[in-house]
Amino acid sequence: MSETYDYVIVGAGSAGCAAAAALSQDLDVSVAVIEAGPPARGRLFEIPRLFGLQLKTTFDWDLQTEPEPALRGRRCYLPRGRVLGGTSSMNTQLYVRGNRADYDSWRDDLGLTGWGYEDVLPVFRRQEDNERGEDDFHGVGGPLRVSDGRSVDPLLLAWVDAALEAGHSPTPDFNGANQDGVGVYQLTQRDGLRWSSAMAFLEPAGQRPNVSIHPLTQALGIRWDGNRAVGLDVDAASNVRTIGIDRELIICGGAYLSPHLLLLSGVGPADELRSAGIVPVIDLPDVGRNLRDHPGCFISLTSRTGEPPSVDTSADEDLLRREGIGPMTWTEAGAFLKSAPEVPIPDLQFHAALGLVKEEGLSAGLDHGLGFGPYVCRTAATGSVQLRSAVPYAKPRIRHNYLTNPSDLALLRTGVRMAMHIARQPALRGHADDLDSAAQAGLAPTSDTDEAIDEFMRASAFSFYHPMGSCALGKVVDTELRVHGLANVRVGDASVIPTGLTGNLNAPAIMIGERVGEFARGTGDNVATRSERQSATA
Repeated sequence: MSETYDYVIVGAGSAGCAAAAALSQDLDVSVAVIEAGPPARGRLFEIPRLFGLQLKTTFDWDLQTEPEPALRGRRCYLPRGRVLGGTSSMNTQLYVRGNRADYDSWRDDLGLTGWGYEDVLPVFRRQEDNERGEDDFHGVGGPLRVSDGRSVDPLLLAWVDAALEAGHSPTPDFNGANQDGVGVYQLTQRDGLRWSSAMAFLEPAGQRPNVSIHPLTQALGIRWDGNRAVGLDVDAASNVRTIGIDRELIICGGAYLSPHLLLLSGVGPADELRSAGIVPVIDLPDVGRNLRDHPGCFISLTSRTGEPPSVDTSADEDLLRREGIGPMTWTEAGAFLKSAPEVPIPDLQFHAALGLVKEEGLSAGLDHGLGFGPYVCRTAATGSVQLRSAVPYAKPRIRHNYLTNPSDLALLRTGVRMAMHIARQPALRGHADDLDSAAQAGLAPTSDTDEAIDEFMRASAFSFYHPMGSCALGKVVDTELRVHGLANVRVGDASVIPTGLTGNLNAPAIMIGERVGEFARGTGDNVATRSERQSATA
C-alpha cells in the first residue's frame, strides 16, 4: 500500500468534515479524508443566492430514483453535493435540528442508549456560534456560524403573515423550547456568505499536521482481512491505488453512498451480493434498507410586485452583502405544523420559497413568485438503496416509494389543503395572484377535493432532499456507530438516523459526524458510561 493512516474518513460532507475535526484533535494519530469532488471555494459556493447553479453539474452527484409507482412512474431528482463540504456546500443553509421527541423516541422506544435529546443537545450547542447569543438551547464560540437572514424577501414575510392569519401560531426559534409554529429560519451563514461544514470544520482541521485531505478521489471499495478493514481502494484522476487503514475506517457518504460503498465491499444482504457477483464479507440484511426521505410539494402564486431578485456576479462581494441580494437563499420562511390537534408533535414541515416551483424545483426562481408547501416529516413508507452493478462507478439503484403508504398520502393531502388555506389569506392579496389563477397554470390543485389534490400531488410531489435511515442505528450500526459484525468500521452520517426526523438534516448530520469522531477517539459519551463515571466518583 502506497500510504497508510490511522483513520480514513470516506466523504467530506456535512458529517465527514465534523468527524475529521473531532478525530484530528489527537495529534498523535493520522487522519485521511477522501472526497470524490473538488474544493468548494469561490462565488458559486459562497454566495447563497447562487446555490441553484450547482444543480445538475459536475459538483452534483445527480442521483435519481427508480420510477416511483405512486408518482405516475416519475423518476425523482436527488441532488447531493460532490465537493468538499458535500451537500452543506450546495443546500439552502437552513439550520434545523429536529424535534426533541424524535431523539427521545430513539432512546426510549428503540433502546438506543445515548441518543436522547439531552445527549445530543450539548453537541449541537458546542458546535454552534449563534449570533443571537447563548441560552439553554444555543451556544456561542463553536465552529459552525448560525445567523439570522440578512435580507428576507417581503414575499416570504407576507407568507408568514398569511400563515398567522390562517390561525397558526408564531415561533421565534425552530430549535428552541417549542418547534411548533410559523417563522423565519436561521441559516448557516457568516457575514452574508455560506458557512459550510468544510469551512467550519475541515479547513481548520486541515491546518493540523496530522490531517491529509484528498479531493477528487473516489472510494471504490474496502479491502479486508477477515472482518477487519485494512485498506480502501480509491481512484484519483484514473490513478487507482490502495490507502492503508491502521485503526478505523469511518464512512460518511450519506444515505445513498454509505450503503453503496458497504454493498460494493461485500457488506449487506448476502443473496443480493452474490447475485451481483460480489462475495459477501458479512450478511447484514438491513444495509440499504429503511431508507426514508421527506416527500412534499409546492403550490405557486405569481407575484404582483416587481421583478425577481437577481445577482450580478460581476459585482464584488462587499457590494453583494450590502445590497442584501447575495445572502438571500431560496427558502427562508416556513413552519412546523400538526395535521390535527391530537397529534403530539408537528408532522408537517412547510417551506416558503421565492419563485414558481416547477420541475421538482429545478426551475424555481426563473419566474417571480412565491412557492410554498408541506412535506411529510416522518413517513410510513420506506425505500432502499441497492447495487445497480458491481462496477463501483455505477450509481446505486434507489427506491423511495414516495406516497405509496396511504397514511403518507393522506397526511400530505392535509398539508396541501392547509397550504391552500394560507394562499387565500388577505396578507397575500396585494403580493401575489390568487389560487384560481395558479390552478389554471397547473401550479395548484384545481379544487379542494381529495381527488384534485391527489392528482396534483402525483404530478408534482418531489424529494425535499433529506435522505436518511439506510444504515440505521440498531439495525446496521450500534450506539457508537460501529457496523455490526465488523471489527473497525463505523458509519457516521444521516444514514444512521433510525426513524423519520422532524426537520432538515444538515445540522443533525454535522452532530452525528462529530459524535462518530468522538466515539472513534474513545471520548464520545453515552448515558451508560456517564452513569458509570458518576457512580465511580460518588
